[in-house]
Amino acid sequence: MSTDVMAFIRRKFLEYYSENSEKIPMPTSLPNREFGFVIFRERMMVRHKGFINGAEVKAFLKSMTPMDAYYSSAYYERPEEHMENKGWLGADLIFDIDSDHLQTPCKSEHDYWICESCQNSGRGQQPELCRKCGGSKFKNEAWLCETCLEAAKAETQKLLSFLQEDFGFLPQDIEICFSGHRGYHVHVENEDVRQLDQVARKEIVDYVLGTGLKVEFHGLMEVGKSKIVEGPNLFDPSWNGRIAKGVYDFLKTSTPQQIEEIEGIKSNKSKKAMEHRDLILKSWNKKARWGALKDVSFRTWVKLAEYGLKKQTSFIDTVVTTDIHRLIRAPFTLHGKTGLKAVSISLEHLKQFDPFVEAIAFSKGTLKVNVNESHKFRLGNEVFGPYRQETIELPMAAAMYLLCKKAASPVE
Repeated sequence: MSTDVMAFIRRKFLEYYSENSEKIPMPTSLPNREFGFVIFRERMMVRHKGFINGAEVKAFLKSMTPMDAYYSSAYYERPEEHMENKGWLGADLIFDIDSDHLQTPCKSEHDYWICESCQNSGRGQQPELCRKCGGSKFKNEAWLCETCLEAAKAETQKLLSFLQEDFGFLPQDIEICFSGHRGYHVHVENEDVRQLDQVARKEIVDYVLGTGLKVEFHGLMEVGKSKIVEGPNLFDPSWNGRIAKGVYDFLKTSTPQQIEEIEGIKSNKSKKAMEHRDLILKSWNKKARWGALKDVSFRTWVKLAEYGLKKQTSFIDTVVTTDIHRLIRAPFTLHGKTGLKAVSISLEHLKQFDPFVEAIAFSKGTLKVNVNESHKFRLGNEVFGPYRQETIELPMAAAMYLLCKKAASPVE
């Protein structure tokens, strides 16, 4: 990104913070939080910052105008000290759901990666290692996509189900925030989680991911000499009910071919399962009658249940949740890669939340830009692009998005 483009973006960010800093909510226990910022000039993270009150934070945002702003999930005695001297007091429970990590089919259309070692590149999901040189460091370019963000929202809704139904957190304990880019953050602020160490948080992660879970230990079994199959019901609590729901939902929408794609299920077994689908769906609304289907084997049920289990998990970033010193993006601050704002969302509004409308920060005016290359994207009620080597006047939100994506430059 050229110095001129960066200077223009910084001026617009300053305009936003000058007009909106009073609307930015401050975290609880603010004097005990560490703050971190990515500064435009150096393009580096400045952390170990502490503030006494919200007025100091807002003054900093207007004076320094950062590219990105974060605060710690942790509470410290001395947040401005280096980590070993901060005096850790506890931490909120944080979850990060990023569509970059979800296997959506549209990625091959709008995402690409470049190996930093040999410049080998490709579209879609980044490999763990470069196929050409074996390198592990990549540059990624990911564009806003409705399909990806809807997938991230669905994962967030599954996570909320775990937090409320399985862990018993109340709505007032939970804050949802659109990141301003490709996903959602979920904050749990409750006295019961503050003192959890990394091991305890890893156990929460494992529960949500179903790590090591055996369906045979959650109600699915063969009983008696006749080996009648019994299993969990849709309305059972915790993972028992989730396994039943996973099987139910899969059978409700699947084809014989999709069942055969599950490892270990042969064609004749998939056909038997499909033959009995209507009976299964009808009966399970009252009680799951696994054993009534004599010609569907126990091993077939196990394979179906294991597949249903995977569909019930929520795809979270495990590193974020287990990190007791994590910095998390501050709500209603700007995202340096998009020019959109992070937005707090109520649990009731999540389903209707539209990030392409509600996260727009720059809604006034237009800007003429030279676009190098851009995929199609929506902001507000308009669809823009694709563009390639052209000059066009765009609404400010769309222009800022392309500038922040390094895909365009302003026309003088």
